[in-house]
Amino acid sequence: MAFLAWEDKYSVGVKAMDNQHMAMIGMLNELYDAMMSGQALAITGPLLQKLVDYTNTHFSAEEALMQSSRFPGFAEHHVRHEKLVEQVRDYIARFEHDDLFLPIQLMHFLRDWLSTHIQKEDKEYGPWLREHGVA
Repeated sequence: MAFLAWEDKYSVGVKAMDNQHMAMIGMLNELYDAMMSGQALAITGPLLQKLVDYTNTHFSAEEALMQSSRFPGFAEHHVRHEKLVEQVRDYIARFEHDDLFLPIQLMHFLRDWLSTHIQKEDKEYGPWLREHGVA
């Protein structure tokens, strides 16, 4: 059973972004599965690195689409992305200092951030991008 399952309510109507959001939800579910099987500490380090790498790729792609279509909310959205990157860096620092509660905190943080960010903030750019030829 998935910790967070993809639902249509998460779709921003831009296929590439929806696919990337699905991948991020998949990473969250990887952590959940590891926790349920007692392997959370073994997978947290590699998952954090995978998350950092994928987040950078996703944010770059998302921001490139926003910039090319001149999305008026780009600057604010970019700041939100920077804030998440800072939070992930904090999780990495905590992991490096053997924070035993990190996996469950990370799991809940990701779930809350993904569901809120996608449903509220990313939904803002979906109609704009579609109106400007991105689907």
